[in-house]
Amino acid sequence: MSLRAVLFDVDGTLADTESLGHRPAYNRAFRKLGLQMRWGPKLYRRLLKLPGGRERLKYYVQHYRPDLGAQQAEVDADIDAWVAKVHELKSKYFRRRMRHGKVPLRPGVARVMREARREGLKLAIVTNASLKTLRPVLRYCMGPELAAEVDVIASGEEVAHKKPAPDLYRLAMRRLDVKACDCVALEDSEMGMKAAVAAGVAAVVTVNSDTVEQDFERASLVMSSLGEPGAPARVLRGQLPGPQWVTIGALRGVLEQSKPRPARAA
Repeated sequence: MSLRAVLFDVDGTLADTESLGHRPAYNRAFRKLGLQMRWGPKLYRRLLKLPGGRERLKYYVQHYRPDLGAQQAEVDADIDAWVAKVHELKSKYFRRRMRHGKVPLRPGVARVMREARREGLKLAIVTNASLKTLRPVLRYCMGPELAAEVDVIASGEEVAHKKPAPDLYRLAMRRLDVKACDCVALEDSEMGMKAAVAAGVAAVVTVNSDTVEQDFERASLVMSSLGEPGAPARVLRGQLPGPQWVTIGALRGVLEQSKPRPARAA
């Protein structure tokens, strides 16, 4: 068992794309369509338990029964087509927010990626999002230079089952040609953590305002962020080997700690 790859989730892990990008973009799309509904932080946290933007929108319409006004006829005729229309408009506003620099990388992300590459490790992005949704993150949030360091992308439209199923992690590992015992996953949510753990991958969680109250009992380490030398992070669960910011050395320590211990002789 030795660390060979670091697998990054996107939304909430690389950047606070949910609170700073997707949710405002949904609300802008709703206003553009003349809808009275608005997704506040508390409601959006509930919806984030579902895997994917289209799934959240469809669930909201079917279970919350909002007043859709003139849009109701379209929903009644073909809810999936209506969801696709709204999601496309949301994506337009999301790309605009990314292009205008509204969604920066979270602390430590660029540093950990660059350190991983210097040490010869492989990098993957593992996300429920589609490639179309991911591209603005790569271009405007990460930037071309950092995005070029990523070896593999596994996106939601490529698998039958999104997170919390392990399919995306298994796909990424096949493409990287690595085993689960050689990887650490960086996630921000219970759903993502479950996907990594189900694939046999040790999970390090960096929480955000949308996920801080979720259950991370099965995570190897839970932090407030990856941290920086000038801005240490808080350890919320587990033990961080070394300083109060995540390094590749610390991830190696996490992997070692997650290794199954041999049973003691009776």
